[in-house]
Amino acid sequence: MDKSTLTTHQKALQINLDSQKYGTFAEIGGGQEVVRWFFKVGGAAGTVAKSISAYDMTVSDAIYGPTERYVCQERLSRMLDHEYDLLIDRLEVKRGKNTQFFVFADTVTIQGYQQRMDCHGWMGIRFQDNPMGKWNDVIIHVRFLEQERLQQQETLGILGVNLIYGAFYYNQDLVLFIESLMDNIAPGKIEIDLIDTSGHLFEKIDLRLLNLQLLVSGLTPVILFTPNGKAVQPSDLLYKKAILIERGRFEPVTNLNMEMMEVARAKFLQEPEIADAAKLEIMEITTRNLLTEMGTIDKENFIQRIELLCALKQHVLISNYAEFYEISTYLNRFTKNLIGLVLGIPLLQELFNEKYYSYVEGGILEAMGRLFKKKIKLYVYPTFDPQTSKLITAENLEIKGPIKHIYNYLLESNHLIPLHPINPPLKSFSPKEVTEYIKSGDPRWKELVPIRVVEIIREKKYFGYKELEEASSNH
Repeated sequence: MDKSTLTTHQKALQINLDSQKYGTFAEIGGGQEVVRWFFKVGGAAGTVAKSISAYDMTVSDAIYGPTERYVCQERLSRMLDHEYDLLIDRLEVKRGKNTQFFVFADTVTIQGYQQRMDCHGWMGIRFQDNPMGKWNDVIIHVRFLEQERLQQQETLGILGVNLIYGAFYYNQDLVLFIESLMDNIAPGKIEIDLIDTSGHLFEKIDLRLLNLQLLVSGLTPVILFTPNGKAVQPSDLLYKKAILIERGRFEPVTNLNMEMMEVARAKFLQEPEIADAAKLEIMEITTRNLLTEMGTIDKENFIQRIELLCALKQHVLISNYAEFYEISTYLNRFTKNLIGLVLGIPLLQELFNEKYYSYVEGGILEAMGRLFKKKIKLYVYPTFDPQTSKLITAENLEIKGPIKHIYNYLLESNHLIPLHPINPPLKSFSPKEVTEYIKSGDPRWKELVPIRVVEIIREKKYFGYKELEEASSNH
């Protein structure tokens, strides 16, 4: 049967009727909504070894051990460890030769008697792909966007069944697996912003690409990587931080990119309102800036950009947000502190060009209102104009039309912060030029990027460097 035709009922029943699948369900925080499906469809005795829901915190700590938070990946991992060890210890001798054991677990917070703003959870499955085989893990983080408790519980149950079914039947096609997580769940009900895997089935999987697939498949608008290249659940890093974020192509990251962040940082740290706040710097790439001319994402190119930014100790955020007001709205989910957006004059000119807001009902006025309704400031780096041989800054930039009055207001009210580097740029270049220099063998590219980036590009032959060297050696 084609996977697109499978209902949640059909998935749960197929697992129940598969005599090899047998395991434990451990659910905390949202009811026993996942295991309920297996009881509901019939035949659960062939699948459910145990169902447990340790709601009381003291009881939960006694079983799984204490953690700083009850809804976190560490708690989920402890649940999987504990329940899987028990399952194997008690049943492997009796039926291990003919059984693929599994443990499904979730720890979530959903709407309750008291209204919650942030409803989310961790969900995972530990499973054998063959009887007596080693275990494999799939873990996801989900954010509930619905506002009613019963709706969230229903979605939780469906998602859990999808995860279990996908782990067993789609583990050889992870794109299909990821997209199947949304089976029978309407768009706008949840976001899945992190996936983590381990075990021999997934040894060759690049988790950076797997998390990128969440974005490509529309399961999340954002993925976030730490400087060690590991994907993380965004709110864990963003929560209550003062955030400085720079958007760019970073193909590759250049000296100018780093200079912009450095000069903006100096201004950002002078803001008195964030003196006592934890701070976070992020480099952002939009999916639009990842697209090739064919409209697809070059995964190898994506990995190269991520690796170079991480080599410079940067946090990297990939988003589906084309407009600045969209990314600022997303960040405001997790922090009420100041958000600083670092940009150059060319991007600032686009920001104040009305033609880019034709799809917004209220046009550029609505877009500006959304962007600046919270604590947002733009830190604007100057650019060199080769036509006039002058430096264009936020102060002398000419904005045409009535929108110039809004621009002047934002400038005078310190929502637009002009940056004045000690050594302002004396020429301009585009990121594409740097890539072309690398491909064509023009040595000027080495002067435009950080030393560490030069070393990695030469060592790993990134951005066409390998093809160039081979071509040169053949002449």
